[in-house]
Amino acid sequence: MTSLKSLASELVLSEVSRLMEVLTRIEGIILEIVTSLSKGEAPVLTLTNRSSWSNISFDRAIGLQMSSGSSVSVIRSDCPSSVTKFAQILKILSVIYRLVQRNSYATKRDIYYDNTQLFSSQKAVDHIVDDISCMLKVPRRSLHVFAQTFPFHRISSNIGGIRNIVSSAKFVLIVEKDATFQRLLDDNFCTKLFPCIIITGKGVPDVNSRLMVRKLWDTLHIPIFALVDADPHGIEIMCIYKYGSVVSPSNPSYSCTVYYPMWPVQCLSVSNMLWVPKDVLIPLTKRDESKLSSLLKRPYLTSQPNWQKEMELMTQSRVKAEIQSLAAIAPDFLTSIYLPNKLRYGGWV
Repeated sequence: MTSLKSLASELVLSEVSRLMEVLTRIEGIILEIVTSLSKGEAPVLTLTNRSSWSNISFDRAIGLQMSSGSSVSVIRSDCPSSVTKFAQILKILSVIYRLVQRNSYATKRDIYYDNTQLFSSQKAVDHIVDDISCMLKVPRRSLHVFAQTFPFHRISSNIGGIRNIVSSAKFVLIVEKDATFQRLLDDNFCTKLFPCIIITGKGVPDVNSRLMVRKLWDTLHIPIFALVDADPHGIEIMCIYKYGSVVSPSNPSYSCTVYYPMWPVQCLSVSNMLWVPKDVLIPLTKRDESKLSSLLKRPYLTSQPNWQKEMELMTQSRVKAEIQSLAAIAPDFLTSIYLPNKLRYGGWV
């Protein structure tokens, strides 16, 4: 009983420390603005360029991290082209401060509808929340702002509040597309072959989806597989689940990266090329080729030779394939043949 009380006390102290850190960093930004005003100077905000890989470092123990790179954007309060964004950032900072102070939560959509005149679109709010996450150097979940409210049977909004996960599942299968996810459910895949857990982020995953997978890995310690399209976009989604993204890098204190062993289960590999009918293969576009080139330059790819091999094969063949292309062989080929063989005999790349 004493050890349980001690653990509970440590968790409470850790949570309080996390909340105080966010509040302190916001107060530091406001103090800089007030100091500038007191000197008769126009306040500015400096944002790290989240789209530049020059601002990203990779640590094998942590994952992707935002570093103090040279590529920054300066948001001036006295410049017509940036004064609106300056006001938007301050508004969202004030909302976040109140949320963290009260230990309550809101969605990005809540913030948008709170002041639609200030925010030109929902996308503007989305970008600024990510900017603030990088500016404060904390993961987005520490801001108490969620992408959306998930139905319970998918993903809870408060991943940190989920306790006592117990499962007989043999593995977790991450599915890129919701349509494929629904097909697996319809075919009763979770119980027909192996007891397993399937999860989807409906394309590029938000932080909550990644945190849920991380929670499952930390709790159950079972293999993680990814079923994605055999194209550059699918490979990037797999990388985001494992290593994080430039818009939401890791933080040493509160890991935002879902960093765990993962085996991709893809439709297009050296052995699979003969399986998929040629007429359903799709030629790579110039944008695809550019994405492949960019992916191959990412710092973590040196530790993934099989992923590199997959991308090199794609570059040489100049074709890509969607998960649905397996239906051209047989309607149930994915669930009855492809996945069972991949999972039974270790045929993942």
